[in-house]
Amino acid sequence: MPFINSKVNVPLTEEVKEALKTKLGQAISLIPGKSENWLMVSLEDNCSLYFKGKNNTKMAFIEVKIFGRAAERDYERLTEEISKIYRDTVGIAQDKIYIKYEEAEHWGWNGTNF
Repeated sequence: MPFINSKVNVPLTEEVKEALKTKLGQAISLIPGKSENWLMVSLEDNCSLYFKGKNNTKMAFIEVKIFGRAAERDYERLTEEISKIYRDTVGIAQDKIYIKYEEAEHWGWNGTNF
């Protein structure tokens, strides 16, 4: 039951959105027990993002939320992979990407909770 919310300050074409969705779907499997089969992705482009008080370069803020817990090494591998995805697909430098992780004990779906 992972959710990835991506905010970038540049426009994304439908082709780029499709590529991001596909690559993020593959990357989420770096966390044991997680897969694209349960992944929900939100891609927000043209956001007003500022880094060091400026909005003069491409940047991204990405949130990854999961049900349960993951090991530190799994998060490290996922950070590396997500950073590569955004660098290669959108052209965002890795030092202009923030990634936030959140673990949830309670997650609802299909009218019930896990």
